[in-house]
Amino acid sequence: MYRFRNEQLQVLLVHPGGPFWKNKDAGAWTIPKGELQEGEESLPAAKREFQEELGIAPEGEFVELTAVKQKGGKVVRAWAFEGHCEPTSAASNTFTIEWPPRSGRMATFPEIDRAEFFNLEQAKVKINAAQVGFLEELRAKVAIQGS
Repeated sequence: MYRFRNEQLQVLLVHPGGPFWKNKDAGAWTIPKGELQEGEESLPAAKREFQEELGIAPEGEFVELTAVKQKGGKVVRAWAFEGHCEPTSAASNTFTIEWPPRSGRMATFPEIDRAEFFNLEQAKVKINAAQVGFLEELRAKVAIQGS
């Protein structure tokens, strides 16, 4: 999701929830994303994951961005759309893991613990390095549309 505030392009990023990400900031944020389900097409999956992670149904004209390959080998496909939301009211789905490790106790955490709009320069610092290309491509595509 992107928006314009004071004529400045801003993008919505999410911070992963759970104990592994608790104290990480720069390079830890990401676009809302997730796994394809068996037989699922990429765009419907992206919309589903966005809604699961934020509790907001994405609507609008979707612009496909070039897929990127992250450090661990995961390929991320993305679409951008212009929209508005209040990030602090995001309601994420949850996951359960054994925590602390080898304790035998299960703990539930939100899939994302924060969502926030950032201008592109801030977003480049916050986002997973492999996803910076999404920001550059979005900037170029939004500039073309605005021409």
